[in-house]
Amino acid sequence: MKNLYQEAADAIAARITGNPETAIILGSGLGALADRITEATVIPYSEIPHFMHSTALGHKGNLICGNLGGKHVLAMQGRFHYYEGYTMQQVTFPIRVMKLLGIRNLLVSNAAGGINPTFKVGDLMIIRDHINMAPNPLIGPNDETFGPRFPDMTRVYDREFIRSVEEIAVKNGIPLKKGVYVALTGPSYETPAEYAFYGKAGGDAIGMSTVPEVIVARHAGLRVFGMSVITNEGYHFADDFVNDGADVIAAANKATDIMSLLFSELVARI
Repeated sequence: MKNLYQEAADAIAARITGNPETAIILGSGLGALADRITEATVIPYSEIPHFMHSTALGHKGNLICGNLGGKHVLAMQGRFHYYEGYTMQQVTFPIRVMKLLGIRNLLVSNAAGGINPTFKVGDLMIIRDHINMAPNPLIGPNDETFGPRFPDMTRVYDREFIRSVEEIAVKNGIPLKKGVYVALTGPSYETPAEYAFYGKAGGDAIGMSTVPEVIVARHAGLRVFGMSVITNEGYHFADDFVNDGADVIAAANKATDIMSLLFSELVARI
C-alpha cells in the first residue's frame, strides 16, 4: 500500500510548486474558499493515481495547490465518504499522501445536524472533540512509517488552532459555538430517537464525514482543526419536518463566506 501512496504523492509533486505545509478539506461550507486561493494549480482527482472519485452532492473532485493567507496550501475540493461504497482506507487515502508531501497541518469542515438545543441552522461550531461511530480507518496492519499501532486521541483537535480561531472570530464579530461532533456512516439521516440518543451521549452535532480523515491525520502526527456548519436542527420535529439533502447544502453554502474568512486567517497565523 505504501507504494500506492508514494505514486500518488510523486504525481502531485510533479505538478505543483512550493512546499505547502497546510492542507484544507473543502467540505460543505467551504466551497468559496477555493476562489480565494491564488496562483492555483488545479488537478482533477481522476488525474491522480489511486485517488477515488467524489460522488457526493456539492463535492467537485479537484486538488488545488496555491496561495492563501500568504502561505502555500493544498486543498481538497471535495472528500470521499464511507457511504459512497469506499473502504475506510480509500476514504482516508489522501491524508497519507499529504503526509508524504510534507503536510503538517490539516483543516477540515463539514455540514452537520444540530443536536444541542441551543444550536440553530447557520451556526458555526468549532469541533473540540468527537465520538466515532463509524469503522476505524486504522483497522488492519499498521504502517509504522506513518504512526504507532495505538495512537493517542486525547487531544485530537489542536488547542492552539482553536484559540486562534476564537480570537479571529472575536476580532471580526463572528459568533461561534464549540462542541462534540458525532460521526456516523450515513447515508440515511438520523431518526429522532438517534438524535436524542447521541445528544445524551455527549454529542452536539452529527454528520457523516471528517472523523476518518482526522484519525488518520493524528496517527500521522498532523495538527488538526475542524469546524461544522449546522444545517438542520435535530432536536425538535414538527409534523411536516423532513431532512432534505438540497436544504442541507443550501444552508452550508450560506456560511461559506464566514468560514472562508476564519480559515484564511488561521492559515495566515500558522
